[in-house]
Amino acid sequence: MTSALIVVDVQESFRQRPLWRLVDNPAVTDRVDRLVRAARAKGHLVVWVLHSEPGTGGVFDPAGGHVRIMDGLEPLPREPVLTKTVHNAFTTTNLAHLLTTAGVRHLVLCGLRTEQCVETTARVGSDLGYEVTFVTDATATFPIPHRDLPADATNEQILADPRTLAAAEVAARTEYALAGRFAAIATTAELTAPAYA
Repeated sequence: MTSALIVVDVQESFRQRPLWRLVDNPAVTDRVDRLVRAARAKGHLVVWVLHSEPGTGGVFDPAGGHVRIMDGLEPLPREPVLTKTVHNAFTTTNLAHLLTTAGVRHLVLCGLRTEQCVETTARVGSDLGYEVTFVTDATATFPIPHRDLPADATNEQILADPRTLAAAEVAARTEYALAGRFAAIATTAELTAPAYA
């Protein structure tokens, strides 16, 4: 089966937010890089996806210069770099067309945020008929504050609030929600092993 690695939102925008200091997987770019190298070695398609919020003036506004692949990762000229404006990588891009043209039926997903854009892409991909593998240890996320905590709460306030959902709980919930329904769960080590096709 032809596979594609979809790298979702591994972009400098996230590093500009104070919340980046609370990221649960500081090694995410290293793990993404391992997956990218393995996919290239196997001749699989690698697609890079960036999130953009034009005109907002925030860190996801392309005018600020942060809507770019994180330092340390480099798409090859033949690898598509798509820009989306919604949570999943399909709705506002030509990803489905690229995958169909390449004969892809299996998606391997990694990136930021675990429970948001990566999980949403997994769900939509599954609904579109793709076989999906979700590489949780090559995703990253943050503690999620309770809805009633003010939007400008500091990292310290977020962590001190007993209602905050810890990043580890977020990742675990994502795996529970996806496994057996929308995606298979795998590790970077499993997918970069020589025996994995």
